[in-house]
Amino acid sequence: MDSLLEKQRRSHEAIDRLENLAASLLMDVPRSYRERLTQQRRVADLAKMVADTATTLSATYEDENGARAAELEKISGPGALGEFYTRLDSLVEYHQRNPGEEVEPMELEFMNPDAAADDTRLLDTVFSGEEHYGHFVDLHEQYKVFVNLKDATKCSYVAYLETLTQFDQFPVPSKNAEYKDYVTSVYEYLRGFIERAQPMFDLDVYENTSFEQFNAAWSAGTLAQWAHFIQGQAPEALYCDACQKQFLKQHVFDRHRNEKRHIKAAAALAATPRSDAEMQALRAEKRAEFEDQYRDLACLEFMTHALAKHLAPVITATRDHLERKQTLTETELLEELAAMADPDWSPGLGDGGAAAINNVYSGVADHAGDSDDEGGKGKNKRGGGGGGDADSDDEDDDDEKVYNPLKLPMGWDGKPIPYWLYKLHGLGVEYPCEICGDYVYMGRKAFERHFQEWRHGQGMKALGIPNSKHFQDIVKIADALSLWEKLRQSQQKTNFRADVDEEFEDSEGNVMSRQMYEDLARQGLL
Repeated sequence: MDSLLEKQRRSHEAIDRLENLAASLLMDVPRSYRERLTQQRRVADLAKMVADTATTLSATYEDENGARAAELEKISGPGALGEFYTRLDSLVEYHQRNPGEEVEPMELEFMNPDAAADDTRLLDTVFSGEEHYGHFVDLHEQYKVFVNLKDATKCSYVAYLETLTQFDQFPVPSKNAEYKDYVTSVYEYLRGFIERAQPMFDLDVYENTSFEQFNAAWSAGTLAQWAHFIQGQAPEALYCDACQKQFLKQHVFDRHRNEKRHIKAAAALAATPRSDAEMQALRAEKRAEFEDQYRDLACLEFMTHALAKHLAPVITATRDHLERKQTLTETELLEELAAMADPDWSPGLGDGGAAAINNVYSGVADHAGDSDDEGGKGKNKRGGGGGGDADSDDEDDDDEKVYNPLKLPMGWDGKPIPYWLYKLHGLGVEYPCEICGDYVYMGRKAFERHFQEWRHGQGMKALGIPNSKHFQDIVKIADALSLWEKLRQSQQKTNFRADVDEEFEDSEGNVMSRQMYEDLARQGLL
């Protein structure tokens, strides 16, 4: 049952099942953007499983250890009939030991019975509030690093998005390690965003194509900033053919030509002259070695620019969305945030999307309208009844129930905070702490603040552990105890121990530990 051929057959069947399952998922027509994105993510996961299974299957067909050939020899050689009955007996024996064993169809191995076709909760853990399910990019962390870079132009976040890949604004000498880390961060974010927001996009093929374009542009010298810098840094006139070295400064090159090793190398070159082709080949090789130290950073910039070009519509939509938010009033902003909660919402609504925005969360608008109508009627009744006083009106207004269908936290004014503020601070994300008795904190800010609060301090005190900075972000009891044990062991190594670390010297100048000195003194050997 565990034969290699059976494993290969099962792998082929698994690939067929996965392809059929992916096809069945694609046959369902998604009703909204979020359902479509969830469907694409599931299909992409199935495609990855197919690729992994095919890779393993291909390795078994290569048969580097000869196991497949040996098994084929067994079932096709002179003893094939005996091998057949041996395997049949093992099957019969297995089913006798396990009578009535249920067989799970292979389709169930790849399906999650708890995940409904229209369940879009998976996206809540994939995107941040600013990204809004892949409609926008969230480069605030990269922007904070950018404004602190050397020679960076100070600008707003919206302007930063517009000049995201204009790397030529930085002179090459100022592109240090910090700058490389910044570009790497932008590249990794854009790549991760494409994987999350466009799971069916063949990113590897796109990157390979971009890398080939970079190689062609680097070889042709069409990357203007890098080509000009390298040519200015290492002119061909400062190359020493005898020593095969590239110099950057004229005075260093002149001094080198007067050195003994250069004179000796020049004499050796004159004694055994090389052809022009060989000299050009050596020059090109040394030139390539010099350029390679800048090639990685140039390639990183080029690849980042390629990813940003692919995401140009999303970056443009993000910039337009931020500019539009700055022109909205509080009421308009709340209406738009309510509209964005609709699965069918997209940033391209424009002016024609006003009807859709009004229809989304219509219950909020209807309720507000009903409240106004009822309030107006109540005022008319009070007015017609001979005049109610202003104090009773204020008390009625204060007693009105606050409409909060999204269960948002209350602000300082006793009203729910705006939905965009709720998503911005991640107040919908739960952070449980086992040390605090599995208490759940809503939002990263509250979670980070609770480590200095009484509840967490009491939990640490109950464990016999000091609540110090070493235990920041530690929420598991086992992790806290393990870290405390390591800290104690480290402290024991660094603490001063008098019997070991304190040194004594006898009359002859011999240095020894305190314990050894006292032992020798008691024995009268000093």
